[in-house]
Amino acid sequence: MLSESAPMMTDIDVAEGRIAGTDERCGTGRRLVLDAAGLLVLPGIVDLHGDAFERSLMPRPGVMIDYAVALREADRTLAAFGVTTAFLSLTATWEPGLRSLEAGRRMVAALTAERARLAVDHRLHVRWETYALDAMDDVIGWLDLDPAPVLSFNDHTGQTLDNRTDPKKLAKWGERAGLSPSEYLALVERVAARGHEVGPAIARLAAEGRRRGIVMMSHDDRTLEGRAFYRELGATVAEFPMTRPVIEDAARRGEPTVLGAPNVLRGGSHNGMLGAAEMIEAGVCDVLASDYFYPAQLLAAFKLAREHGHALGRIWPLVSANAARAARLDDRGDIAPGRRADIILVDDSGAVPEVVATIAAGRLVHLTRGEIVRSDM
Repeated sequence: MLSESAPMMTDIDVAEGRIAGTDERCGTGRRLVLDAAGLLVLPGIVDLHGDAFERSLMPRPGVMIDYAVALREADRTLAAFGVTTAFLSLTATWEPGLRSLEAGRRMVAALTAERARLAVDHRLHVRWETYALDAMDDVIGWLDLDPAPVLSFNDHTGQTLDNRTDPKKLAKWGERAGLSPSEYLALVERVAARGHEVGPAIARLAAEGRRRGIVMMSHDDRTLEGRAFYRELGATVAEFPMTRPVIEDAARRGEPTVLGAPNVLRGGSHNGMLGAAEMIEAGVCDVLASDYFYPAQLLAAFKLAREHGHALGRIWPLVSANAARAARLDDRGDIAPGRRADIILVDDSGAVPEVVATIAAGRLVHLTRGEIVRSDM
């Protein structure tokens, strides 16, 4: 929990990766102490949807970086901006290139090999394009990973066809896939021709997700009917709903709703959809995700507090406790005895809030000011 009242003098004791106590008498025999005087002590950020990993993999079009190196780069950025649990978006599509099935396999292999060496808790957010029929068996296999991923249902095939006459968009998509615009459009049309197979594939994957207890989300819902379709299949989270009726209906039903933190930073959606700050004001947005920019959650929370008049204690759960609950991670998201010790220390005195220290599962994984560390033998 995060108090909205005046700063308090108290201790937080961490033992074996958990919060052992939260009062001035807690803990004995500590050997390392962080002096947080003058800093905000906040629960670590939980990021349900982060695409920025793709930029670590492909910093320039067609230039691929080793997966282990890309993971390390993303990991350090996440820790520096207070993210202690990160769901890396793996987009399983019908495209070649960055989002190909083979690229997904390499990502899973790299994360499995490197996960224990990384600073923060990395998990997978499997974004399955519903026309990616040839990826189905792999996606089902990924649902058995430990820790379990979350799964979202995406359909950008129709959107791509709707923009087939837009040369700039075709060029961008083709560049990502390593294809010319004409080759990309021909591929989309071949994929769309299998539309009759999509419904049964969605039903099959949703059944596999329910059987395993996977958190499932519907992505970019435009209509109440579309959201209702996925709700019936067990998709309990509405991720980036695109119209106000959809997000309001999900909120009335008590379903977690997710919007992008960059939306808050920019003052609105980059594609003309819902404004996240407005939806927060209306009480219908539960979670802010990093989307395509890892620093966005931290910065958006402080922008909402500084420029929109919200108490930080009301806003912070959008990037911590609410996100943890949406992912059914009941061991994190707030600072309380027994919780996973994911804690960040923030200096909010400057124009840009600075994460001075990040503690993930009780380990100090990021520190910018050595003078706050002292021994307590």
